[in-house]
Amino acid sequence: MGYSMLGERVGGGGGPRSTGNDSPARGPGRLRGGAGPEPGPEPFPTFRSKVNVAKLTLGNRPFKQGDTLTDGMEKRTRNPEPQRTHALDLEPPRLREELSRHFRSRHQPDYRADQVLRWIYESMAVSFQEMTNLPLAEREALDETFHLQELRAARTSRARDGTVKHLWELEDGQLVESVLIPSGSRLTLCISSQAGCAMGCTFCATGWAGFDRQLRAGEIVAQYREASRWARENDYGAVSNVVYMGMGEPLANRKAVFPSLTILNQGFGLGARKITVSTVGVVPGILELARRPEQFELALSLHAPGSPLRRELIPLEKRYPLSEVMDALRTFAEAGGRRITFEYTMIDGVNDALELAPKVAELAGELRAFVNLIPFNPIPYRDWRPSPRPRIQAFRKALEDRGITAMVREPRGRDIEAACGQLRALAETPTG
Repeated sequence: MGYSMLGERVGGGGGPRSTGNDSPARGPGRLRGGAGPEPGPEPFPTFRSKVNVAKLTLGNRPFKQGDTLTDGMEKRTRNPEPQRTHALDLEPPRLREELSRHFRSRHQPDYRADQVLRWIYESMAVSFQEMTNLPLAEREALDETFHLQELRAARTSRARDGTVKHLWELEDGQLVESVLIPSGSRLTLCISSQAGCAMGCTFCATGWAGFDRQLRAGEIVAQYREASRWARENDYGAVSNVVYMGMGEPLANRKAVFPSLTILNQGFGLGARKITVSTVGVVPGILELARRPEQFELALSLHAPGSPLRRELIPLEKRYPLSEVMDALRTFAEAGGRRITFEYTMIDGVNDALELAPKVAELAGELRAFVNLIPFNPIPYRDWRPSPRPRIQAFRKALEDRGITAMVREPRGRDIEAACGQLRALAETPTG
């Protein structure tokens, strides 16, 4: 999935990196440090020297028979700071409940919870100290109990066409990307759902870089908050649409993505039809999304109308073949009022033959799906090129002649490495 899928028209309205010389080279879908299981811990060293027990102490008393060398260590080593609740991980009703409980315990009026929610969702405060209509003591108490996810902008790049890409550093040092795409009166934000990606799509920079870990709901939502704040401060206006087309496969992280959808919709007031979830075809996720009452939109990374070619581009086709994906999309469409978009990256000599267009039209026509034709955005790991403009236009005409609504999505932000995973890859490339 990636920012190679970005452009003018968008939807509706992990382990540590291995450094050994025998590590496999990076490739699409490879877990960091290789595809095999992580090695076990080093065996605990055996001490062969004799220990003078008489000189040992345990706390404030001498070591005595029956004690072990690990007794008393718990108090010294297991004394972590109190765990704070990640406020942005919680869906709005649950967050209000937790805030109300907090303020009741402090003999504060219940409206304090609503004050905090307005600061988080409307003012997008990044710290409790910004919530100046709360007493200082209450702000400090909130800071001791709750945590507001913060992202550090490791890099901000603005393209000549107005596209803005942020490389965000998470609190554990992981890097993820988001992209702001202005287009007329709309401002679309593409956000990431994973640090890296394990899907291994061969046309995507993120897939080649490997998978590190899932993002939490709060880390997904924080991309929206931080990018929205930046947009307002730099005269881009308010974000009008959100697409989950950044780093990662959203439906492979449903535990965080689905709560984040609720938070964006209910908390920040973004309409469900303004939010599009993209997938390469995770069938259980499509079916689960279809069961939700909100009318979130769905984009399928199609890229080939038949399984043999699609397997070469999208390895997940082997697990969820296109026939099963289409069955799931039919279920999604039958839920009513939900738009489906087919994303089709045009790669010169790979998937752009005109004889493929009728099959794409057949698939799209059954679902009344909209088709986005996307010129391939070159990545460092492949010598592929985008299809020539005349061939893309001929492919589009072949679709339209068969009654399919299609458009060519103009590439955005090529001068700032706006394709998915490229900015992160540059940041992680050693220099010197």
